[in-house]
Amino acid sequence: MDPVTAAEVMNVLARAFVQEPDGDGRRIRQELSALIGAETSAGSVVSEVWRRAAASPGDPLFRRLLADALTEAARTIPPLMAGLARLARSSPRPADQPRAAAGTSGSHGNTIDGAARLYGPTVQARDVQGGIHIHAAPVPASPSPAFRPSAPRQLRSVPAHFAGRDSELGGLDRLLVQKPGSSQLLVVVSGPAGVGKTTLVSRWLHSVGEEFPDGQMYADLRGHVNIGTEPAGTVPATGPEEAAGPATPTEILGQFLRALGVVSVPADLAEQASLWRSVTAGLRMAVMLDNAFTAAQVRPLLPGGPDGLVVVTSRRRLTGLGVDGAVFRPLGVLDPAASLELLAHGVGNRRTAGELRAAREVVALCAGLPLALCVASARLASRPRQSLRTLADALARDAGPLTALEIEGEAAVRNALDASYTVLTADAARLYRRLGLLPVGTFDVRTAAAACGVSLGSAEGPLDELIEANLVEDIGPDVCRFHDLVRAHARDRAARDESESARTETLRRVCDWFLATVTAAEERLTPAQFTLPRDYVYPSDLPLPFADDAGALAWLDGHRLDLMGFVRTASDNGWDDCAWQLVDAAWPLFLRRRHYDLWIEAHELGLAAARRARNRTAERQMLNSGAIGLDAAGRIDDAIVWYEESLRAARAAGDVRDEGQALHGLGACCRNAGRLDAAVPYLTRAITAWESCGYLRGVALSQVVLGEIALAVDEPRRAVEYFTRAHDTLAAVKDPHDTARALAFLGRARVRAGEYAPGAAQLGEALAVFTRSGSLHWQARTLEMLGESAREHGDMATAVDACTRALALHEVTSPADADRLRDRLESLERPPAGPPPEGVTSE
Repeated sequence: MDPVTAAEVMNVLARAFVQEPDGDGRRIRQELSALIGAETSAGSVVSEVWRRAAASPGDPLFRRLLADALTEAARTIPPLMAGLARLARSSPRPADQPRAAAGTSGSHGNTIDGAARLYGPTVQARDVQGGIHIHAAPVPASPSPAFRPSAPRQLRSVPAHFAGRDSELGGLDRLLVQKPGSSQLLVVVSGPAGVGKTTLVSRWLHSVGEEFPDGQMYADLRGHVNIGTEPAGTVPATGPEEAAGPATPTEILGQFLRALGVVSVPADLAEQASLWRSVTAGLRMAVMLDNAFTAAQVRPLLPGGPDGLVVVTSRRRLTGLGVDGAVFRPLGVLDPAASLELLAHGVGNRRTAGELRAAREVVALCAGLPLALCVASARLASRPRQSLRTLADALARDAGPLTALEIEGEAAVRNALDASYTVLTADAARLYRRLGLLPVGTFDVRTAAAACGVSLGSAEGPLDELIEANLVEDIGPDVCRFHDLVRAHARDRAARDESESARTETLRRVCDWFLATVTAAEERLTPAQFTLPRDYVYPSDLPLPFADDAGALAWLDGHRLDLMGFVRTASDNGWDDCAWQLVDAAWPLFLRRRHYDLWIEAHELGLAAARRARNRTAERQMLNSGAIGLDAAGRIDDAIVWYEESLRAARAAGDVRDEGQALHGLGACCRNAGRLDAAVPYLTRAITAWESCGYLRGVALSQVVLGEIALAVDEPRRAVEYFTRAHDTLAAVKDPHDTARALAFLGRARVRAGEYAPGAAQLGEALAVFTRSGSLHWQARTLEMLGESAREHGDMATAVDACTRALALHEVTSPADADRLRDRLESLERPPAGPPPEGVTSE
């Protein structure tokens, strides 16, 4: 069987999406849907692009992207190849698909004449003749579902053992029924630790999920981790929970906005909160803010619009939210009957009925706290021959005088945890203690293996034992976490039962494993990036948790808070080389995901560590990559300070390449600040420095910025020269992203120089590259340049089409650019007065 071609797949997609939805077209679309669902995994590139193409059937951009994705995936999935081939060879050519020009005899034609009208990104590699019109399909001005992920469903799963709470659930139902249509509903559920606030709210929100079709968001605000409740003798930890304390609104807003499809999140909290309210203004969405500490922590996270629901859980009453219209629902302990029912769920009705008196004693000793009851019942369930009397006696014996000294039920939980801990196997007990030391919010079997210095196979059994004992929560595929009280208990046991050297070794082993994994992701995602040597005390041979670029980036993004925890841990323990190397290795995360607050904080820590280590090369690396983050976040003056420090350090060290990097950064900062005259000398000196040491890629990047400046001062011919040299160099050093960036600018410069047809074709070629790579930011920039070019050429319909599409992308990547482009769209009916502002930045 011959492999199916991208052109054949485009033919199939044209039948499925473009023509009138006749019976054959509907059949092909149904078969495609079934084929993709059977042969590709959920969340894969193919399934995601299929969803977007199906949501926008008239959008040629997504059709082309889907054709490329299907063709690529079919090369390694034979059943997918066979299914596509069958559909392709049974589908006639659509009537609107262009045929080969007469006289070509089946050869490839490469000429576009003046009658052509091009839709979507079209690449012309040879002759362009006549008046070419490039059209983009209209896109609504507001964010389209085609650019937004499916509605997020982030709620925690509800444990199978759930008892009582009927009156509480009914009360919450009544609040929703009575909710006024003019305002969102804000509910605060408060109560002591371990009383079941999270489980109750999760259960209720799952039950009303159909009322909120636009999503259910979840965030753990970490309000009560390490805040006055640590047991005596506890080893301090420095993870995202322990060192940072409660989650910041900036951290949570970043998570929420990205879940809704916003690619570039502002660094400023006020801008984030404003964008969050704007994005959610028309959505029917439920938001669960778990484990809050203060009203001030919650308030910026309240969504916009009247149709939302927000439920906050906290050990505090949070009465300050009353001014925001909150309804307060305190949650008490379970009554004896519900407590007995919950215990019976775990150990069986027969056992509780057979030892009813002992069962009631266990319930009393657990103080009606579901967490304590679940831990106790898990211990009994794993020991079918142990009597309830034995457990009751153990809990009574362990309680002692602590009951009178502890508050909020923590004594009952502590006693139940002690009873479960004492019967763990040696390996499980060791893993429990060591996991309690780690600066992570969640963990998996690789983390467990690294903590104990064992293989994955050796770690699986002890981790499963902890899950079975209800000491660890299994919250997703290979993702676990501690309840905060259980974490405190595990850390307390580590302080008592592990030597200081063993505790130190545990932390260093996991830091080294994390560094090795992040470095592997860096090498995969940015292979051209200059990587400084890594230092490991405990080299790791554990298998990597990803196998491709998408998996590597997803892993980095999912563990970004763990990164900060390990950087702090390394710094606090004097492992300065490990600290800055962790920051250095995470460069692809900062560059691709642009978590500005994390980017900047990490480099501040990394810079301090490099200086303590007296590693001047690392110091310059931290200064340069940190300055890029400051510039991208809009803190240009701070970025200039960092670049100036880097420049002085590079000259002192005689490092010409680093000197060029600092000069380039200073030039880019001046350009972004509008100080064009100051930018040119820096960039010229950067080129001289880089040419002297043979760093051609750097030379090309500075030429791109000089080309932007030439466009800004209306010297398009000079800009063409800069962009041409930069494009050719970047292509030669195999940097596809920056090659496409230079090509887009080159196309725009040629249009401005009077060469509309070839310039527009180069813009279309660059757009195709950005579409395939999924770069929404540069798709938007290129479409905007296409729109401006069409406007100058007098093709107002194309200008409106392209700018409208760019606006839809800017809505989810750059709110500031979206505001700017709205104003430009309003003036499109007027002819341009002089050279229009480019609105395009270098980064």
